[in-house]
Amino acid sequence: MTIRVVVAEDQAAVRAALVMILRAEPDVEVVGQAADGEEAVRLALELRPDVVLMDVQMPRLDGVSATRQVVAAGAAQVLVLTTFDLDEYVYGALRAGAAGFLLKDLEADTLVEGIRTVARGDGMLAPSVTRRLIGTFARPDRPVGPDTREAVAALTAREREVLACVGAGLSNGEIAQRLEMAEATTKTHVSRILAKLRLRSRVQAAILAQDLGLTI
Repeated sequence: MTIRVVVAEDQAAVRAALVMILRAEPDVEVVGQAADGEEAVRLALELRPDVVLMDVQMPRLDGVSATRQVVAAGAAQVLVLTTFDLDEYVYGALRAGAAGFLLKDLEADTLVEGIRTVARGDGMLAPSVTRRLIGTFARPDRPVGPDTREAVAALTAREREVLACVGAGLSNGEIAQRLEMAEATTKTHVSRILAKLRLRSRVQAAILAQDLGLTI
């Protein structure tokens, strides 16, 4: 399956380099390029790509706001790629529903793998932000609202198992192997969990699972 990607980056030279890297992959097609956040949203809504590779600092509309609009419309998965390893960008992007967050100092192979991972419906985080993210958000003593607890209680037993696996950081393939079901079935369960719990991304589901202390 070909992964359709929109690249949103305001610096022309960086955007060209990203496009060159992605176009060298036989399973990736760059279907659009945006120089600002508003154009990124427009292209996502028009082209419905699998992934939007989104810079944070862009003119007209920043990458976090653009991510929020793209995810809210269900137009694509968003992988944020930025130079800046700042808490406000990491947390802002994940709250907006980004499926992943990577830094621009990564190797080309890691970027491509990030695109593939997010396109599969899995989450992708730069190693440098993972520990900070867990320390800030994923605490078993963090209060969870009663409405959210009711929604989780209303999940099927299998969906709660899948949610616990997501909280443990397992990919769809790993969940499928652990729970002995098809990977496509796992992906369907994850999609239903996000819809039932009104979550924007797999990362948000993982944080909630850890807040609830769900274990596998």
